[in-house]
Amino acid sequence: MIERHFQISFVARLALAEKQIQQNYRPLIAVHKWFARRPGTLFRALILSELGETRIDQTYYHGHNFSDSHILDPFMGGGTTVVEANRLGCAVTAADINPMSWWIVRQQIQDLDLTAYLEAAAALRAHLRVEIGHLFQTTCPKSGKAAQVKYFLWVKRVKCPSCGKFHDLFPNHLIAQDVRHTANVFACAHCGTLYESKDRKHPGPCPVCGKHPSTGHTARRNRSRCLHCDSLISYPLQTPPEHRLFAMEYHLPVGAPTARTKGRLFKAPDDEDLARFAEAEERLRAIRPKFIPEDAIPKGDETDRLHRWGYRRYADMFNARQLLGLELSCRWIAAHHDERVREALATNLSDLLRYQNMLCRYDIMALKSLDIFSVHGFPVGLIQCESNMLGIEGFRGLPVGSGGWLNIIEKFAKAKRYCAHPFEVRHDGKKKVEVPIAGEWIGTYRNGSHPAELREVDLICGDSTALPGTKIFDGVFTDPPYFGNVQYAELMDFCYVWLRKLAGATHLEFASPTTRNAGELTGNINMGRDLAHFTEGISETFRKAVERLKSGSPLAFTYHHNKLEAYVPMAVAILDGGMTCSASLPCPAEMGASIHINGTGSSVIDTVFVCRRSGRVPRRWIVSTPRELATLIQEEIEALKEGGLKATQGDIRCVSYGHLTRLAVWNLRSGWKREAPTLERMAAVRGWYQGFGGVDAVLAALESNFSSAPPRQEWMSAGMICELPETYDDISF
Repeated sequence: MIERHFQISFVARLALAEKQIQQNYRPLIAVHKWFARRPGTLFRALILSELGETRIDQTYYHGHNFSDSHILDPFMGGGTTVVEANRLGCAVTAADINPMSWWIVRQQIQDLDLTAYLEAAAALRAHLRVEIGHLFQTTCPKSGKAAQVKYFLWVKRVKCPSCGKFHDLFPNHLIAQDVRHTANVFACAHCGTLYESKDRKHPGPCPVCGKHPSTGHTARRNRSRCLHCDSLISYPLQTPPEHRLFAMEYHLPVGAPTARTKGRLFKAPDDEDLARFAEAEERLRAIRPKFIPEDAIPKGDETDRLHRWGYRRYADMFNARQLLGLELSCRWIAAHHDERVREALATNLSDLLRYQNMLCRYDIMALKSLDIFSVHGFPVGLIQCESNMLGIEGFRGLPVGSGGWLNIIEKFAKAKRYCAHPFEVRHDGKKKVEVPIAGEWIGTYRNGSHPAELREVDLICGDSTALPGTKIFDGVFTDPPYFGNVQYAELMDFCYVWLRKLAGATHLEFASPTTRNAGELTGNINMGRDLAHFTEGISETFRKAVERLKSGSPLAFTYHHNKLEAYVPMAVAILDGGMTCSASLPCPAEMGASIHINGTGSSVIDTVFVCRRSGRVPRRWIVSTPRELATLIQEEIEALKEGGLKATQGDIRCVSYGHLTRLAVWNLRSGWKREAPTLERMAAVRGWYQGFGGVDAVLAALESNFSSAPPRQEWMSAGMICELPETYDDISF
């Protein structure tokens, strides 16, 4: 049982390590971008804790095959449950209303001839090299040798309404810091020269024109002063913004004299560089696109930001060189004869879009491109980064830079190799050791050196409340949507409109022109989805899942939100399903260094809610006062610390929310009226929270354990620990 076998410290350490560089621990996530994937290590631990017969630390690194068990995930998302349950030998049924989710998980699970895929991928890159490879070349001004451009840097510009001249919207003139480069690099706003300085705050005058950086003409808060006439300029405008190429980072082959110098190589574009882009524009005008989407960007919580900047069609978010390369890539992929390989390459192109657009930004410290979804939204910056589409092959064939076909192909191949030979990572001091897990594999079919073996994986693109068949499940493990969370459908449409044209003709799941769906469970102002709507949807899903669940088997789900109010729907859904919450277990599920979390009071902690219709719960978990609850929470804070996470105030709040919700369910279950109106059921949960004293009473009881906790995220590593066995005093329900 999860309640006995799950160990907070052990799992926290695994999850924390994975979330730092998730692709190293779960390479399969590199098949395609999906948002807020929970740690695979966490879900492996949950399923093993339930189906195994002993503590998780004693079973985690062993191979397993639970072929007699069937797992359900009604909110499939990025497929964490599907992959982890399938790897453990379970049959899996999973559903998601978003067709991109269905497609991505399908590509993760289905078998693929890796040799045929790599041959096709190499042929695609060779074709593009002939067609457009020269558009990503430049000449090194220091050596005069041919070089490949890693990144093109573009600045948005507007026409001054007073003098009619174009003004660059530089937020500042620093384009590279002296962290991964030998000096700070600045762009002169007056003459366009790139020059270096050791002093970041006082770079001095441009060595060519002698003028200092014009800080009075930088852009901020939708205002700037014209560099030419000093008139006030407002932005954004109602038309797609114009861009000017002002800098490039380039790469010389190993062995070239300039390549042996320390640091990165930067240059301002010369006439030949500008001519190459003009060639791309001309070629794009000359062809009749077959795959470039003409879809309009619909109104939405996230897409309204694009509308404010004048973006009306998805195609407006790309420049001519990107559109040309993507169109030629699509044409080659569509003509490939092997269906599985064609779908794999189509998936690659969809994922490539994240880097091949004019909303990507340049990280001036790490000196790399930040893909469009590096934050969970559509960030419209003033400096945009265009990556080399083909990718650059460096030392030993490894990719140089990010965002090109070579990068995407390499990650995809690694992901599919992982399917055949999955591993776990064990920390031995400061060393990370890959531990092969004998007998485990990921997919629907295995042959070759092993006896042929089939596994049942039923992926449904549709509403999980209408699951076909009568199958009874041994467990439900899921990561449901969080109220008010990122509008995944609005973001995924960015990829979907391309993938639908390239691969959607043979799949009914791609019939809709958008991934948006009225049944989607997210808070959404534009679609009128409030907390009550969210409550009703979660409740119906849980009730339908419980109807297909073996008696005593768990419905386990992860959840966190920064407000207690958002936990009300989960308590209502658990109660509506006739379940008791037998455990609320904290586990790290986000990375504190993430752009949307770092430096904020947000939590990286999920609560794992374990719910059953019958079972046992440790007596000591059923408390009746805030002080008693504070004692439990403090024990978990210490366990998380042993696992490597020093809980912040935001983390402690979320742990408290989980326990308050668990206790609300325990105390409200006997007289619960599922047929009562939604608002009345929600009010009952709120009433219990208030009667207990709410989170404020719990935090007050924690005293200095809360007040002295850091207000922001602070990750630290920790060595392995040995936990002592527990004794059990359970209450049956």
